[in-house]
Amino acid sequence: MRWRGLIGLVGLAAASPAYAAPEEIQVYMDELNDPWDTGLDVHLNYVPSGLPGIEYVGEQASVNRFRYTPEFSLGLPGNFELGAYLPLGTIGREGRLAAHGVKGRLKWLGPVPKGASWWWGGNFEIGYEDKALSINPVNAEFKAILGGRFGRWTVAGNLNMDFVVSGPEPAPLAFDLDTRVSYRLSKKVEIGVEAYDGFGTTRDFGAFAQSEQTVFAVMDVDVGGGWGVNFGVGHGFGANTDDVTVKAILSVPFSRRRRA
Repeated sequence: MRWRGLIGLVGLAAASPAYAAPEEIQVYMDELNDPWDTGLDVHLNYVPSGLPGIEYVGEQASVNRFRYTPEFSLGLPGNFELGAYLPLGTIGREGRLAAHGVKGRLKWLGPVPKGASWWWGGNFEIGYEDKALSINPVNAEFKAILGGRFGRWTVAGNLNMDFVVSGPEPAPLAFDLDTRVSYRLSKKVEIGVEAYDGFGTTRDFGAFAQSEQTVFAVMDVDVGGGWGVNFGVGHGFGANTDDVTVKAILSVPFSRRRRA
């Protein structure tokens, strides 16, 4: 799949430090802008069902909250890509439109033999969020990327390590694994399943029951003209209080020329 908006329809998000329904729900694959080419994906998600509780005073509950996040990207030489999430926006249950922070990322894809159908790489993200989204304002994540295409099948995974950079509640390094298995029905439609599984932290690694787990059924559609739509419906398990999450990623023509 070449369009991030078509993005892994299966999109499923990692969320180790305990906030569900993050701004970006997807498994990173081999999408990358050509050098100096730009892109725009709009991430959208909504939680219609789940527990309405909050973990600290001032937190915005995820149930009945709509999240919107434009993601701008710029390709760089050397198989690098810069990304900026501006803003991390929400519409709360009371209908109030708000921006709660920003995030930046740097993605890199490693070299592979000519004609290879697999890929590997990494992604680093760091961002600021206000108290409505996180008790700790500055958080970061490193993501290891691996995947391949085998005929009509695509298999991909991301191993994520999340950590607090600054804030009133320091936390140990947290781990989660995002995986995607999808099947291409046609040149324009792909369906699949994505799973976002928390593994715990350096203090309680393997504590799955205390970690967030989510499984999504997804579909990617290449609408044509550079437009792509990803749609998915997910169910939360374990420590994830969001019973149902609906997500979409809209890929917008924005001077982009994606790789094959």
